Amino acid sequence: MAESVYKIIELVGTSAKSWEDAAKNAVETAGKTLRELRIAEITKLDMKLEDGKVVAFRARVQVSFKYESGK
Repeated sequence: MAESVYKIIELVGTSAKSWEDAAKNAVETAGKTLRELRIAEITKLDMKLEDGKVVAFRARVQVSFKYESGK
C-alpha cells in the first residue's frame, strides 16, 4: 500500500427537514470543489430555534480528503 496524506476539515450543513439532510448537504456541497473525499464523520447535531420551534437542523461533519502528489 502506498503512503498517503489526508486533510481533515470541519463543515456545518443545514436543512429544514432533518439532520441526515443537513449532513448530506455539507458533504455534497464540499464534493463540488474538493476531490478524493474519503470519510465523513458526524461530530455534533443541533437545531436552530425560533419562537420555541425548530426551524433548522444542523450537522457538524468532519470530512477527510486525500492530498494529491505533485507528480
